[in-house]
Amino acid sequence: MSEAALSGAEFKQQLRDGKPKVGLFLNSHSPTVAEQLAHSGYDWLLVDTQHGPMDHEKLSYMLAAIASGGAKSIVRVGGYDDRPGIQQALDLGADGVLIPYINNAEEARQAVSCNKYPTTGTRSVYFPQRSMNKAGLLGYAGNANKNLIVALQVETASCIENMAEIAAVPGVDILFLGQNDLCMSMGLFEKYEFPHMYTSPELGAATQKLVEQARKNKVILGLFLFGTARVGEFLEKGFTFISLGNDLHHVLTQTGAYVNDVEKTSTEKGKPWKRRPTALF
Repeated sequence: MSEAALSGAEFKQQLRDGKPKVGLFLNSHSPTVAEQLAHSGYDWLLVDTQHGPMDHEKLSYMLAAIASGGAKSIVRVGGYDDRPGIQQALDLGADGVLIPYINNAEEARQAVSCNKYPTTGTRSVYFPQRSMNKAGLLGYAGNANKNLIVALQVETASCIENMAEIAAVPGVDILFLGQNDLCMSMGLFEKYEFPHMYTSPELGAATQKLVEQARKNKVILGLFLFGTARVGEFLEKGFTFISLGNDLHHVLTQTGAYVNDVEKTSTEKGKPWKRRPTALF
C-alpha cells in the first residue's frame, strides 16, 4: 500500500510497530522541487516554514505538489503558540505539523490543542478547505483528531529535563530529536571540537532519556540527520521517523560529488579544473 493510501492513523501505527518512514525537509520555497521529491521515494516531506522563506500562498502550492506524488506532508510551524500557522497548514491539507522549541508539558499541551478539534482541542473548523476536498466536512473533521500527525521537537536542555512530563501529554504522536539545537542548548558546541558533540556522553544520555520516555508512553521517535551514515545506529535505538537532511543540503552534496569527480578527472587528463569556494568546502 502506498503512503498516500494510508490513513494518518495507519501511518502512525506502522511507525509505532517499528516500520521506518524516511523523509526530507524542504527549505527551498519551490513547488517544483517539492513535487519532484514527492516522486523520489521518500515516505514523507516536511515543508519548513520555520527556517524557509515560504508564505502561506507558496505553502499551498507546495502541499498540493507533495500530494501529487503521494508522500505524506508535514509542516514545521513557528512554535506551540503559532495558532495561525498550524491552522493554515492543516486547512491547506497537511497530514501533520512539527512544532519546534518545546520546553515543558504545558507548551506541549497547547501545541496538541491547536491541532485537535473540540472537544479534545481548540482548532477552528471551516468549510470548504482543501483538507476536506476528498472526504468532505464530516469525513475529514470527524477523523482528523486520530489521523493528523502531531510531532514535537526535542531540541532544548529544558525539554530533556522535563521529558517525562512532555512524553506523557495525550495527543503527542512523535518526539522529534533535533541534535544540532540540542547540542547548542546544552553548551556542547562550546565544550567539544566539531563534530564530537554528536557522540558526546552528554548527548548520549539525553538521547537515552528521550528513548526511555517515548517507549514508556508509546510515542514515536523521530530525528533529523544529515545523510545516511548514522541511520543504522538510530534504527537500532528505536527511531522510525527519520529525515535524511533537507533539499538544499541535497543540492550541495550532490554538487559536491560532481565537482569532486570533475576535479579528479581533469587533473588526471592534464587539464586541471578547480571549483570555486562553496558552502560546503
